[in-house]
Amino acid sequence: MSQPASITPATAETARQVVSAKNLGLTFQTNDGPVQALSNVDLTIGKGEFVSFIGPSGCGKTTLLRVIADLEKPSSGSISINGMSAEQAREKRAYGYVFQAAALFPWRTIERNVALPLEIIGLPKAEQAKRIARTLDLVNLTGFEKKYPWQLSGGMQQRASIARALAFDADLLLMDEPFGALDEIVRDHLNEQLLELWGRTEKTICFVTHSIPEAVYLSTRIVVMSPRPGRVTDVIESTLPKERPLDIRETPEFLAIAARVRDGLRAGHSYED
Repeated sequence: MSQPASITPATAETARQVVSAKNLGLTFQTNDGPVQALSNVDLTIGKGEFVSFIGPSGCGKTTLLRVIADLEKPSSGSISINGMSAEQAREKRAYGYVFQAAALFPWRTIERNVALPLEIIGLPKAEQAKRIARTLDLVNLTGFEKKYPWQLSGGMQQRASIARALAFDADLLLMDEPFGALDEIVRDHLNEQLLELWGRTEKTICFVTHSIPEAVYLSTRIVVMSPRPGRVTDVIESTLPKERPLDIRETPEFLAIAARVRDGLRAGHSYED
């Protein structure tokens, strides 16, 4: 009887890779000529990581997220999601996507907004109901199922948007600056809730932000990007514990990581006209 193939460290590591980008580049063709948005991006994101992308406006953070989601096609290099092409991953609904704005339909209740992608893929009503209840519970919106978006605060609307992305039950969650338009107090609260959600679900999260404290507070790794064309100039491993109360932001360890992120942003930024 043949023996099962052994798992080498290399194959085990590959199996844990959720996102793998190699020499990735993207150039947009515009009326004013080509615009290089991404250049030579090499990045691997492992299962269960919380990875933030930070950099100046226009550096390609959102573009990179959109390439992962197969909403943009790279001009060079390669990208794989769970060992598949980005297109295959999209077709298999291997990720959930949370946009900067909640983008909820005002004529649908919260539960019907969350149900929309489930309706599109044709899930039975009973399964839809289970997933809606589960995801609304995950984001602490149980009891608001029958409310309309205009009856909820901005923070609650974003939580509903996260619930909709979670309804697929995909292992990968892509988040494009979801809390950027919210005030600081609400943002802090949602940061705490997002960390709790990540701990409960063990999903892999890719998170775009302009905020250094937010990136440091949330992440296991922070990807620092340069101005256009977007390149990865530093990848910073967080040494913070998984359990992170808000006051951890006042500790020397937190401030040291934040200082390294700030230095990386300054080093990668060109101040020449």
